Amino acid sequence: MIESKEPIRLGLFGGTYNPIHQGHVQAAQIVRDRFKLDQVWFIPSHIPPHKSNDEVASPEHRMNMVRLAVTGSPGLIPSSIEIEEEGTSYSILTLEKIKKHFPAADLFFILGVDAFLEIDTWRAYEQVLEQCLFIVISRPGYDLEKAKEVLEGAYSNKIYLMPIQALDISSSQIREKLRASGSISGLVPLLVEEYIKEHNLYQGKK
Repeated sequence: MIESKEPIRLGLFGGTYNPIHQGHVQAAQIVRDRFKLDQVWFIPSHIPPHKSNDEVASPEHRMNMVRLAVTGSPGLIPSSIEIEEEGTSYSILTLEKIKKHFPAADLFFILGVDAFLEIDTWRAYEQVLEQCLFIVISRPGYDLEKAKEVLEGAYSNKIYLMPIQALDISSSQIREKLRASGSISGLVPLLVEEYIKEHNLYQGKK
């Protein structure tokens, strides 16, 4: 990992990315511009702690799709920091590693409200909240205001609620279409669509 002691506004956008889709990319672009972030790192998990492994494509495939998805998008950076660590991916360990290499960075943890509503299930979530600011973005079907209730007022100065006109897309919806031999055109970046077809991903899986 490259090290830097220069001040930088760095967004951390972790997830399973199974697969990455247009909603992820659009949300990152909006957050990047609105918060004037220098970079937004897309960080696929190696083994996501809250997912069934039989539903998840290999770390290598998911990492490759992230790289393809952000091609040509200024400031959107694919990061293999969790893939390289192997094992189960925990945000607290990722943050500690990033802070070691970027000690002067202002860190912004980007996640959807659906994931934030489960933050109390994360390992050492209070330490995660202490080490960075959170940008909680709206998701179709979820009430963004409910995020305020999760921590009962604690850390409220560390959390930004950000409503966006998010695309109504989910990775599970895409996998469902692929299992049914449906079209995913427009749901994922074109290069990702081609990669999925080339490697026959998600088809035939329950």
